[in-house]
Amino acid sequence: MSRVGKNPVKIAKGVQVTVGKDNVVTVKGPKGELKQTIDPDIKVEVKDDKIELARPTEQIRHKAMHGLYRALINNMIVGVTDGYTKTLELVGVGYKATNQGNLLDLSLGFSHNIVVEIPKELTVATAQEKGKNPKVILTSADKQLLGQVAAKIRSLRKPEPYKGKGVKFEGEILRRKAGKAAGK
Repeated sequence: MSRVGKNPVKIAKGVQVTVGKDNVVTVKGPKGELKQTIDPDIKVEVKDDKIELARPTEQIRHKAMHGLYRALINNMIVGVTDGYTKTLELVGVGYKATNQGNLLDLSLGFSHNIVVEIPKELTVATAQEKGKNPKVILTSADKQLLGQVAAKIRSLRKPEPYKGKGVKFEGEILRRKAGKAAGK
C-alpha cells in the first residue's frame, strides 16, 4: 500500500487549489500559479484545508500513481508559498558567472563564454565573494523546472574526479580519485 498517497496534503493559508476538468489541479499562491495534470484513474478531492487522493484498485500502477501525484501536489503547494532555491558553485581558476536579467554568462575554462537563457519562471542571481568560488543562485516556485535547469547548467562542465574542477551543487560531495603515484 502507498503510505505517501494516504497522507492528506495540507493547504497553506493564502493558497487556492482547484480541480478542473480533465483532472487538472491548479494551485495559486503568493509566489505564482502552477498546474499539474493528474492521471484520470486517481481521484482528487479538496476538503476544507486538505487535499485527499484516492486510487480505484490495488494494482501496482495505481499504487505508484497515488504516491507520485500526492508528492507532486505537495511540492506545488510548498513552491507557491515558500519557493525553492538551488545554488551552483563554480570550482576552478578563472571560472566566472554573470547575469543580465535571465541571461546567464558563464566562463568555464573553454575558449569562449557560454550564454544560457534561463526560463522566465526562474530568477537567477550570481555572487562572487573574495576568496570563495563564484555561485549561481536559482529560485523558482516550480521544483521540477528548477532541478532541470540546474542539471543543465551543471552538465556544461561536470566536476572532474581528480581536482574537483567544474560546476557542482552547493554541498555536493564529490568522489575523488588519487592521482599518479610518485616515482621510485
